[in-house]
Amino acid sequence: MRKPPELDADETLAGRQKATTGNAEVEFAKGKKGDALIVAVRCQGKGTVKVAVRPVHVSFPLECLADKVSTTYNQVAVSGVNRDGTVSVEAPTAVRWSLTVGRGAPAEEESPGTDANSPEAS
Repeated sequence: MRKPPELDADETLAGRQKATTGNAEVEFAKGKKGDALIVAVRCQGKGTVKVAVRPVHVSFPLECLADKVSTTYNQVAVSGVNRDGTVSVEAPTAVRWSLTVGRGAPAEEESPGTDANSPEAS
């Protein structure tokens, strides 16, 4: 729990927060046009952590457990993620959390149905 989540080798660090309790804001650096924003949160302790990313108006909750470390990775590929911004975290004092913000190539969306590379598609 002491270390914030790691990024993949092809992703670039934009901001980081070591183990923290309570509320905090983490600023992140500007990125390249076309890159996605990655927000990875790790937590332990009973309660819900609420994460909000500005200026892109994206938010998500993370349910944390008393006896287990939980980690979630969210990739945001919307207009404006190349700008610098802030990740705000609201967390109960009983929850310890850490955060890593990164940038990288957007993941390819998987279409529902047949995979274009499968034999059925040819």
